[in-house]
Order: sequence, then C-alpha cells, then structure tokens
Amino acid sequence: MIFSSHFNKSTSIPLRFVLLLFAVYFSEILMKIDLGFLGIYPREFSGLIGILTAPVIHGNYIHLISNALPILILGTVLFYFYDRIAIPVFIICYFMTGILVWIFAKPNYHIGASGLIYGIALFLMTFGLFRKDLSSILISLIVAFFYGGIIYGVFPSQVGISWESHFFGALMGLVSASYFSRYKKVSSYF
Repeated sequence: MIFSSHFNKSTSIPLRFVLLLFAVYFSEILMKIDLGFLGIYPREFSGLIGILTAPVIHGNYIHLISNALPILILGTVLFYFYDRIAIPVFIICYFMTGILVWIFAKPNYHIGASGLIYGIALFLMTFGLFRKDLSSILISLIVAFFYGGIIYGVFPSQVGISWESHFFGALMGLVSASYFSRYKKVSSYF
C-alpha cells in the first residue's frame, strides 16, 4: 500500500507534464496553428518566451512521443527515489537549460523537451557518483544502462536537432547532481 501510494505520487508531476505536452500538440492540430514561433530564439528579446514555452512545443508526433515517454519514465524515477529534491532538479533542468540555450545556441527556433530529458537523465546517471551511497549508485547504473546512449546527442550530428538543448540540459543535470549530492536527506525512503 505504501509503495502504491508513493508510486502514484511520483508519477503525478511527470504524467501531468506529459498530458500538457499532448494538450499543446493537439491544440496546434485542432486550431491549425504552428506554435514553433514560441520556441527559444537565442539572443532575441522575443525569444525569451521560449524559456518557458519551448519544452511543451513539438514539431511532429514522433518528436512528441520521443520526448513524452522518457519524461514519464525518467521523471517518475526522479520523483520516486529523490522526492525531497525532485522539484528543484526539475525546475533547474527546465529553466536553466532554456536560459543557456537562449544565451549560447545558434540562431534558430529551439523547441521540445529534450533539454529537460537530458537534464533529468544526467542527474540520475551521475548522482550516485557524487553521492557515493549504494542506493544512488545502483539507480545511476540502471539509468545509465538504459539511457547512456543519449550522450551522443550532446554533439552536433543532425540538422534540425538542437544539440545545444541536449548539451545544456546534460550540463544542468550534472551541476544539479553535484550540488544536491551534499544534501543529507534527498529521499523519504533512504
């Protein structure tokens, strides 16, 4: 019963975020509009809105699904095992990634939640290394086993894919892992 309650609570924010992604995407289709102009456009004042809106905007259904599933899985892992720091980690990976993309990325519209995914994934993969406790190391190893291949996405490889979002998301995940590893209590359970 305790597991079920904690699991349900852990899925709440990631699931709501994923539902928001679908709502925005299907609103675009139903209203026949393209919200890509609300992405992050680096170093332009009008592109600042994208720091807030870009992660919920997706170019097509494949882009949406490829972001929604990892957000749901990795977000649930984050909120399940690190419930006391999950919200600040989520917020840092969301907003700081966007800010860094706005400052440093190439001039183009950057959309999608992949920066957030990279942030959460790198946080989970490296937190055990910084924390040096068995539970966190095991979680890091499991996440690295399933998601370690995303590391290749931080390098420019495909036209039209914001490797900068991937890179800065990964950087924010790494910074968050280092910072929060100093906290004594990161979880209600271990």
